Amino acid sequence: LMVNPRKPQITGRQLRAARAWLGWSQQDLSDRSKISKRSIARFEGLETVAYDDTLDALQRTLEEAGMLFIFDGPRGVGVRAK
Repeated sequence: LMVNPRKPQITGRQLRAARAWLGWSQQDLSDRSKISKRSIARFEGLETVAYDDTLDALQRTLEEAGMLFIFDGPRGVGVRAK
């Protein structure tokens, strides 16, 4: 699935901030989410747009670890602990 413009999407900055809060490396997130470290690095570095399935897996993994993503409409604007 490609990116759905109407669905709220996490951003690379949110992803990086959530990892930092948890003290996780890109490899830690990769191991837990089953998404490649290279994909995570490229998304966080704003080099690419990720697929919906990839973003869903990353967001779900971080939410299960206690993070909450904040949106303004479809735009990701922040992250905090639950």
